[in-house]
Amino acid sequence: MAILGLAAVLRLVGIGYGLPLAVLDPDEASIVPRAWRMGQGHLDPGWYDYPSLLMGLLAPVQSFSGAPSLGAARGVAVLLGLCGVGATWWLGRRAYGTGAAIVGAAAVAVATTHVAYSRVAVTDVLLALAVTCALALAVEGRIEWAGLAVGLAASAKYPGALAAVPVVVAGWGRWRSLGRAAALAVGGFVVTSPFVLIHAGASWGDISRVQRLARAGWLGFENDPVAPLAYLDRLWAAVGPLLLVAAVGLVAALVRRSRTDLVLLSFVGAYWLTLMPQAAHFDRYVLPLVPVLAVFAGSIRAIVPVALVSLVVPLAWSVSDTRELTRTDTRLRAEAWVGANVPLDDAIAADPSTLPLSGRPVVRLELPGPGRPFDPERDLERLRREGVRWVIISGAVTDRVLAAPDRYPRETLFYEALGHGLDPAFAVAPGDPGLAGPWVRVYRLE
Repeated sequence: MAILGLAAVLRLVGIGYGLPLAVLDPDEASIVPRAWRMGQGHLDPGWYDYPSLLMGLLAPVQSFSGAPSLGAARGVAVLLGLCGVGATWWLGRRAYGTGAAIVGAAAVAVATTHVAYSRVAVTDVLLALAVTCALALAVEGRIEWAGLAVGLAASAKYPGALAAVPVVVAGWGRWRSLGRAAALAVGGFVVTSPFVLIHAGASWGDISRVQRLARAGWLGFENDPVAPLAYLDRLWAAVGPLLLVAAVGLVAALVRRSRTDLVLLSFVGAYWLTLMPQAAHFDRYVLPLVPVLAVFAGSIRAIVPVALVSLVVPLAWSVSDTRELTRTDTRLRAEAWVGANVPLDDAIAADPSTLPLSGRPVVRLELPGPGRPFDPERDLERLRREGVRWVIISGAVTDRVLAAPDRYPRETLFYEALGHGLDPAFAVAPGDPGLAGPWVRVYRLE
């Protein structure tokens, strides 16, 4: 209960950051409105980048709102994050005893990445929760229920299907149980994400596109090291020195090779291998590994105190991150200025991750990225000819482009032309008192 209390405080503080704008994660702007439509009776989300379980869980609380409610969705996200802490306790207790339960739950409670995504209505914490439950059930030998959890994990996010690997390891030789588990996995997915199968062609197109983008890379990762080092860095950013303790526990598991060890190791190995082809090294991709590694860190009784002491570091990081979310987001200040100073019928060109600009004529500039074509709208003379009067950019995109000018030469020229040729009509930066978030600038095109 103490661990859950700490986890709740870390996640609830800052839950209202940036509202009513979806500034914590751009995926909120894709998921929450579709969950709201499902809550109004339109059950097909019509969008299959992700399966439908999270949207289905959000739909009941959205049904009480006249418009999509980010605040209500984030409340559900916090609840899912706390369930993830409890599920890790369960996995640790069943796998290695009370020490692993304490270390595992405490690690997930304070892990920076888990804390951050537990207050955002996106799929990754739900995925980690479902995978953790599948592993706990597999360790207990409850193969059929573990199969159902695999189906729900895949319905949270498609890579959740990898949880089938440890279930097969746990049930090896119990072929009838594995057959029933497979049927329950398929049934769980079909019931919670039926339209992925009903519209299989559109779903496959969305899934393939997302996978191609992940393999090609994403804006901001151009200067990353190779995938193994990049993801080790993401794990370190999540749990800090606990990662070293987890490595000791993982090596011990490789030596022991008990049934429980093999179940957990098989998932770590299978999931890690699927990360290796990715060039987009998002921090959230490592979330399903955090509970398992945390349990390994508590699997040796003698080093449990060391593991708990090491959690002071990610706790301090999470507190620092949370403190930032008690401030006003820069984009809220920019939105207020635009509302007060830009006529409603003036056309605006805007980068992604700036402002929604609802009800205004907007030229939305495309997000640059590896292998993506240059957006011809990133040309000041063209924008002027099209009647665009204002341009809004932010550090969320601009700083990443300017960090890799050799990869984005034409985009770099666009931002340099703005910065050198025009004075911003409005500018705000996170260094200003009481503000957090990326810098935002609004330029007027004469």
